[in-house]
Amino acid sequence: MMRLQSISENAIMMTLPYTPDLSAYLIKVKQQLDNQWFIVETVVGYRTLTVYFDPLRITHQEMKKVITAADEQKQTDKINRRLHHIPVCYDQRFGIDMEYVIKKKKMTLQRVISLHTTPTYNVSFLGFSPGFPFLTGMDQELATPRKDSPRLEVPKGSVGIAGGQTGIYPSSSPGGWQIIGRTPVNLLLLTDDRPTLLAPGDQVRFYPITKTAFEQLQKEERIKNDN
Repeated sequence: MMRLQSISENAIMMTLPYTPDLSAYLIKVKQQLDNQWFIVETVVGYRTLTVYFDPLRITHQEMKKVITAADEQKQTDKINRRLHHIPVCYDQRFGIDMEYVIKKKKMTLQRVISLHTTPTYNVSFLGFSPGFPFLTGMDQELATPRKDSPRLEVPKGSVGIAGGQTGIYPSSSPGGWQIIGRTPVNLLLLTDDRPTLLAPGDQVRFYPITKTAFEQLQKEERIKNDN
């Protein structure tokens, strides 16, 4: 059952019980709301959609009616998706937990890479740190628990596994995901109108690259960001 809760003078949070298609459901409601002139921002979470609005233009009760109406209208909507092809180097220099995953899952390196690069992932939401994508759709044969003790610093671009999902660290930060590779692609575009490369509803395909290719692409990213 949907629950609407006023959490501040200009925000209402919609909370729903988890279902396998919940992410798509929340994104469709978000799309319905984003074109309303009195809405400032909508933020998708794991089980929530938080709607920030202008309280001088609409009341909380009126806003709740708008959200309920968007929930009813979203049934026939299609999600506006962008597909991103993201290179990952799975070399042991970058995949600092790859050996653990190989032993834990009793697989070869190539099997892990194959399982990780085969699916088309959905960006369910961004969280934990700015621009961090929680990607669903991973083959559950590869599901691996988080680390018992998080690292104090995980390098920018690290690609990790936590339970049945995978994700990418957009910046260096503490973290407890099992790191199996790294991408040279910059996920944070803070000087752009759209500050994150990925958005809820987007899709991601990973493809493997060599360490030499990683270094070349990383160099090109630095040049692009400097200009």
